[in-house]
Amino acid sequence: MGKIEELAERFGQHITTPWQRTVAGAQRVTMVVYDKELERTLRARRQLFESQCGLFHSWFEVDVTNTFAEWMAKDEYREAYFESPGDLALKLEAEFADVVAERIRSQLTNPAVTDQSVVAVFGVGAVFGFTRASTVLKLVEGDIKGRLVVFFPGSYEQNNYRLLDARDGWNYLAVPITMHGSGESA
Repeated sequence: MGKIEELAERFGQHITTPWQRTVAGAQRVTMVVYDKELERTLRARRQLFESQCGLFHSWFEVDVTNTFAEWMAKDEYREAYFESPGDLALKLEAEFADVVAERIRSQLTNPAVTDQSVVAVFGVGAVFGFTRASTVLKLVEGDIKGRLVVFFPGSYEQNNYRLLDARDGWNYLAVPITMHGSGESA
């Protein structure tokens, strides 16, 4: 069995256990953590994860990969930012996390999403360098009805997540699903 298949099986064991209904938004997040080198393979096989939800939960996806490009393309001052990228730092800090959060929120608040739904987020590696995944997750916690599953290219060690293994990690209440095992059911 390949690494992605193993990861999907671990995800399935977690997602099909009964869900507690009285947990906070941060505890409704599941982080599927995998080696960054497996990003393309995981995306090509993401239906393995959807099929693990089976008859138990409906599946919805949101991809944040192109969020920065689309956001920048709409900005009237984009040419000036390309000429002087340092000027973009303040705008990124002030706005971009909200833009990514809104993209995720639009799926979380979809009328078809219920407390038995899984909303899967792909492409978080693409926000690296523009905003922090931890910031975005904090912005959407209150909108999670069922479970939010974040496909996370990076690492998880001693309760810390590191996106693309490149930044200092952050401690988050999410349930980790890794190549080496999974966290407790929530």
